[in-house]
Amino acid sequence: MMKYFTVGPVEMDQETLKVAAKQLPYFRNEAFSKIMFENERLLKESVNASNAKAIFLTGSGTAGMDAVVSQTLINQKVLIINGGTFGQRFVDLCKFYNIKYDEIKVKLEEDLTLKHFEKYDLATYDSLLINMHETSCGKLYDMQMVAELCKKYHINLIVDAISAYLCDDIDFDNWKISCLIMSSHKALGLEPGLAMLVISDDYIRNHIKETNKVNYYLDLNAHLKNMERGQTPFTPAIGVCLQLNEKLKRIDPKEEIAKTKELAEYFRSHFLLKPLSYKYSNALTPLYFPNGGAKKVNDYLLENQICVNPCGGDLSDKMLRISHMGALEKKDYDNLINRLNEVML
Repeated sequence: MMKYFTVGPVEMDQETLKVAAKQLPYFRNEAFSKIMFENERLLKESVNASNAKAIFLTGSGTAGMDAVVSQTLINQKVLIINGGTFGQRFVDLCKFYNIKYDEIKVKLEEDLTLKHFEKYDLATYDSLLINMHETSCGKLYDMQMVAELCKKYHINLIVDAISAYLCDDIDFDNWKISCLIMSSHKALGLEPGLAMLVISDDYIRNHIKETNKVNYYLDLNAHLKNMERGQTPFTPAIGVCLQLNEKLKRIDPKEEIAKTKELAEYFRSHFLLKPLSYKYSNALTPLYFPNGGAKKVNDYLLENQICVNPCGGDLSDKMLRISHMGALEKKDYDNLINRLNEVML
């Protein structure tokens, strides 16, 4: 049976699979509204968000990014941290919606530092967009540093935490995040199909306006209004909402982060490969092949019922990503390490 060391979908646990196997209920009733209110409360608690609202969009994490960019950044000037595929996605969205932006390009083998911001007049920006964890290469940004800059210059902080949620610490209130974007099929280990937004009350009041009617299906105003009664404007991903409810009630977010960190450290200490110079997220470990060979290793692992994450573009033959999310144990990494040693030694 294939074992998944991928960053989404991830190896799902048995409890979630049991929920996924059940008949879906009717949802336009008080019983489902109660579940959605509970989902909102638990999601906010898991990221330390108090004066905020949560909404649930049927779509991938990119649907959440799209909704935030298209409807809240109209007439704003934004600064984007672009360190890979998903930083570039923010850039592409701003281009698509004709939003004025500048980008800070972070090279592969470097961390984001204060030096990157020196040539920008931060007082001229309304919002900063950042992927807390750049999933394309495993890089974790210094969110405390970024949060302090945004506080100092009164910049709205928009955070894609799609692959950081439940892997690395997130502090919505203390970082004064304006909008946090997450999705169902990363560390939560659910099926794809649900994007979750936690939005501060201040940001809702100041930047989510009825006049910003760019999206119909992803209209944030409609989702916020419907969530007042525990509902969504259109049919939601009912099964994933139920999986989310079961998972959030079952887990302790701090324990999940600790477990992910433990697995990451275990793999990194037992498989010796020259690390890249930047700070890693707990979510995944990048394996870098500067002279190529990643495709050969990936093919060998697939032949042995192990699925890891390849990369695209310039890194397609130079990097593999090993996930630490989902229902994985140390014995699974022992098997992976043995196979990697077989093909690489």
